[in-house]
Amino acid sequence: MSHPHPELGPPPPLAEGALRVTPLGGLGEIGRNMTVFEYGGRLLIVDCGVLFPEEEQPGVDLILPDFTTLRDRLDDIEGIVLTHGHEDHIGGVPYLLREKADIPLIGSKLTLALIEAKLQEHRIRPYTLQVKEGDRERVGPFDCEFVAVNHSIPDALAVAIRTPAGMAVHTGDFKMDQLPLDGRLTDLPTFARLGEEGIDLLLADSTNAEVPGFVPLERDISGVLRTVFAGAQKRIIVASFASHVHRIQQILDAAHAYGRRVAFVGRSMVRNMGIARDLGYLRVPAGLVVDVKTLDDLPDHEIVLVCTGSQGEPMAALSRMANRDHQIRIVHGDTVILASSLIPGNENAVYRVINGLTRWGANVVHKGNAKVHVSGHASAGELLYFYNICRPRNLMPVHGEWRHLRANAELGALTGVAPDHIVIAEDGVVVDLVDGRAKISGKVQAGYVYVDGLSVGDVTETSLKDRRILGEEGIISVFVVVDSTSGKIVGGPHIHSRGSGIEDSAFAAVVPRIEDALAKSAQDGVAETHQLQQLIRRAVGKWVSDSYRRRPMILPVVVEV
Repeated sequence: MSHPHPELGPPPPLAEGALRVTPLGGLGEIGRNMTVFEYGGRLLIVDCGVLFPEEEQPGVDLILPDFTTLRDRLDDIEGIVLTHGHEDHIGGVPYLLREKADIPLIGSKLTLALIEAKLQEHRIRPYTLQVKEGDRERVGPFDCEFVAVNHSIPDALAVAIRTPAGMAVHTGDFKMDQLPLDGRLTDLPTFARLGEEGIDLLLADSTNAEVPGFVPLERDISGVLRTVFAGAQKRIIVASFASHVHRIQQILDAAHAYGRRVAFVGRSMVRNMGIARDLGYLRVPAGLVVDVKTLDDLPDHEIVLVCTGSQGEPMAALSRMANRDHQIRIVHGDTVILASSLIPGNENAVYRVINGLTRWGANVVHKGNAKVHVSGHASAGELLYFYNICRPRNLMPVHGEWRHLRANAELGALTGVAPDHIVIAEDGVVVDLVDGRAKISGKVQAGYVYVDGLSVGDVTETSLKDRRILGEEGIISVFVVVDSTSGKIVGGPHIHSRGSGIEDSAFAAVVPRIEDALAKSAQDGVAETHQLQQLIRRAVGKWVSDSYRRRPMILPVVVEV
């Protein structure tokens, strides 16, 4: 099994007749999925998603793939294939289309409807090509065949990409539920046919590669939900991903069976469920769904609220309810159902929300104490089955953290893929398919691009480090006025602290140190403002460290008169 090394340099020019695959996101992480295929100087992109920030990225709204390697080649892009409508696969599209708005988007009916609604908010009218399973479309030099796969959102597709260099198959996210609610199975006969034709490179979903066996059926959740509904005395509040149409369908069915009305809470939930209903993916009995504003007229035992926030996102509806920062107030006896998994890295945020809800008297039902979620990703048993059907010549695990990628690679090896034909890569690592063999050829820039409010890419790792220091250690400001000629102090120093845990009165002990440092610098003829600021920062920093074992941000201000 080949894997990347930090010393990898830029890849050489692509050999004639070869296919290049460059993941710009989704490898070594859960989210930000984006893969660039190149043949004959032309590019095809599969997915363009976002990653949601963790606690060590304060103030960040979204994390995008790095488009740096594409900026000089926007005219070479033939299109963007979107495998399905989850944010980690479509959320970055508006930001890429800001670079070039007429790049065609290719996807299924629901996927395109979700991205078009999102692009409308960005005032972008995209060019789209709607496809369905069984379709084949020529996209520049790429002959794309679309294959039905089952996932936790309807209308998901895998894509087989044929080029003169060989055929690459990208599964997107998939599982093999044998009794799906919509009757749409992962199309194993087509994958078998592609395997007979010869899959030269298979890029396969790795998310559940560590989990043994098979994923339980989505429909198994229905009985658990009905049991919870039967025992609930007051309101039922369900948190789910705003795109999990199958899960919401089961919530609607349970609510209908127990005589409750349903209101959607949260802009993305209202928008997505409206789209799913209008396109026929969500079956809503007449009169079941009501506007949240009418809930005051209904008794508690007839109310179901469906909202976002199952991952503990601080601004989502459920988190705000837990923090008493939402118009809907949790009261004793309410039942809250978290109908989703825990995305790696979100555990603390989710448990914080669960604790907050429990504090206000809610009965919280979650994956840890009831079967209210099944995964949308194939487990190890399904992947083994899948590899035996596809029999790929080369395997490249995608969509997962390092442990998932390696587990997936080991499954491929068990089914007969030669270990030296399995490529474990990471974001930015370039893989070339030459003469039927996939090998790493170099590495391109593929760092995190942070979205913070309206700014894209302006926040750097240095900025985040400063934010973490401010959040954890606080800030100390020191204001000094010096004579511009002699460098001697003529005013101050005035010292103030915020969040450091040090009273302002305690700083009297450090004033002599600052005065001594500046007096010495004046004797040495040092009068440059930046140097004086550094002297103050070192003097105060050493004192705080020695006295309090803390390292706050120190902001010296020197004014010359």
